[in-house]
Amino acid sequence: MPFALLPAQGAFLAAALFAAAFIRGFTGFGFSAIFIILAAQVANPLPLIPVVFACEIAMTAFQARGIRTHIDWRRVVPLGLGAALATVPAVHVMARLDEDQARLVISALVLGLSLVLLGGWRMPRPVRGPGHLGAGLVAGMANSAGVGGLPTAAFLAAQPMEPTVFRATMIVFLTVLDLMALPAMAANGLVGPDTVTGAAIAFPILGLGIWAGTRRFSAASGAQFRRAVVILLAALAALNIARAAA
Repeated sequence: MPFALLPAQGAFLAAALFAAAFIRGFTGFGFSAIFIILAAQVANPLPLIPVVFACEIAMTAFQARGIRTHIDWRRVVPLGLGAALATVPAVHVMARLDEDQARLVISALVLGLSLVLLGGWRMPRPVRGPGHLGAGLVAGMANSAGVGGLPTAAFLAAQPMEPTVFRATMIVFLTVLDLMALPAMAANGLVGPDTVTGAAIAFPILGLGIWAGTRRFSAASGAQFRRAVVILLAALAALNIARAAA
């Protein structure tokens, strides 16, 4: 198996991948954070991050037809410009951490950002371009750990937005983040043959998870489900921090 995984580890990661893809199909975010946090329970999460990014790009292709009329490009463009400033230096630092350090940094980021989301921070009106530039900068830094969607979700969820616009804008911006991060990760030795093999194994599982999550989104409001996802993320992150600190 890729990354020298044992069969039991591979089975666990496949189940985690399906769960994360279902959540992405339903909410538009959370895929990377859910999968990376779950993966950290049984494996080194760092070499799996490029696989996650390849998966997110593929998932956007699955979802493109259903979201294209809802994308808010006035938000996506400044978010992307901000992320472009932070991605390369942040990946350079992350690539030099060992397994325990990577697990601790990723889990601390996920826990902190989850608490921000759970706090229900709200803005009275939409933010303009410079605010999105700053949010993109934070997202670019966090994406070196595979969790760039969480600060973006916190930032966008705090503004008045229709659920369909939030979901579509998140999906497209996450794809922009991943397209920036993959070359930087390749330059730092985090992309190799196992990355390609892992992504190829993952794609059928992704398709099933996205299909199931998208059907669920069309049938119900996502507010309660999104909160449950964030609570799960916070709990898993806290567990990983406890393990890394033990």
